[in-house]
Amino acid sequence: MFIVPLALTIYAFIDCLNTSEEDTKHLPKIAWVFIILLFWIVGPVVWLVAGKTRQNAAGGTGPAGWQRGRRQQWVAPDDNPDFLNSLKDQEREEQERREGGKGPDDKIPPAS
Repeated sequence: MFIVPLALTIYAFIDCLNTSEEDTKHLPKIAWVFIILLFWIVGPVVWLVAGKTRQNAAGGTGPAGWQRGRRQQWVAPDDNPDFLNSLKDQEREEQERREGGKGPDDKIPPAS
């Protein structure tokens, strides 16, 4: 019975220390550290319930906010239409440069 509250206290203490000051709610971070350490069983539970701004892994929405086919987070480059369009634009610019005879090494000397 001694190990569970101790493990909870250690977890809450480390979680509090790793949380930025902006993500703590209701009290300054140092106050949360004292609450966790002084109020041995209640302090860690209060920290986990009300002390930190928590975000879900799906970009801050729960299962009700998920939509099929709609991307919420980072998209791989080969699936990102904006990235693919930028590659097409670069290829088109390279093709125009080749056809026009101008390349990055073909510079006009400055007039003296």
